[in-house]
Amino acid sequence: MELISVVIPVYNKEQYVEECLRNVLAQDYANLEVIAVDDGSTDRSGAICDEVARDDARLRVFHQANGGVTAARRYGVEQAGGACIAFVDSDDVLLPGALRKLHDAMLESGADEVAGIYCNQYGTLSPVMGPGLVNPDDLVSSILRNTNRFCLLWGVLYRKPLLDGCLDFPREIIEGEDKLMQMAVLMKQPKVVFIADCVYQYNVDVPNARRQTLDRVQEYDRQLQTVLAGRFETEFVIHQLKDYEDFLNRGQLEVRPYYQSLLKGRISSQVPVLDRMVFRLPPRLAAVLIRLYKRWQRYRHGRI
Repeated sequence: MELISVVIPVYNKEQYVEECLRNVLAQDYANLEVIAVDDGSTDRSGAICDEVARDDARLRVFHQANGGVTAARRYGVEQAGGACIAFVDSDDVLLPGALRKLHDAMLESGADEVAGIYCNQYGTLSPVMGPGLVNPDDLVSSILRNTNRFCLLWGVLYRKPLLDGCLDFPREIIEGEDKLMQMAVLMKQPKVVFIADCVYQYNVDVPNARRQTLDRVQEYDRQLQTVLAGRFETEFVIHQLKDYEDFLNRGQLEVRPYYQSLLKGRISSQVPVLDRMVFRLPPRLAAVLIRLYKRWQRYRHGRI
């Protein structure tokens, strides 16, 4: 039986981390190690990890100065001895039987990456993608268009070599780092299989103090352009429009001149009509439309 390494980056999640760790350790997959990387927590998160580790030798805890979530994941993968890697966020829950189901599908299909579906703490399920073999290019396109409703990083089992070079992004990338990593993986054209089993509980409405800035978005786009290597040009424009819409939704209307200059002459008829319309509207009016649309989406998808 292959060893699976579960990597958990931890930063200031003392209310959630013990439940997270104990749910992973309760998995019915026998050959398992858990690697918790305490990324400079200032609360009791690191101490809680150490306490749980004293009860179960399968859990190894590493403490490091704060370097960001991607650096914590990268360090965890470097310490991992498993042939397969799974990621879990420290405020979420890996559901019973998850690793066994993902690994069984990997062995049966010969896949490099297997993804399940997820739910939130209110019991709402994400849409089922597949199940079966999925084209990596279709997944990249849906991520860039922001229409993805599948597990990106957590709820997924990877062959460890597939992750090489996919966790090297700078710490300034604090939003969408999971999308960026998954796209870097998918650009390698792996064999990807989806299963219809719910394997992960993603807890929504967890407090998050992070605020996106234009500088960070610009760095993200530089990294993303490198990952895409000249492909998905229309989808990249749609991705930038979605960033603009997110800024408006948060009331950061001052970004309007930057995006007017950035996207001038680049918005083709292949871009969805609603996105084109929002871009042409005055920013305050566009922000109202975006909020109404997001509220409708939230209702439609049951908070996921």
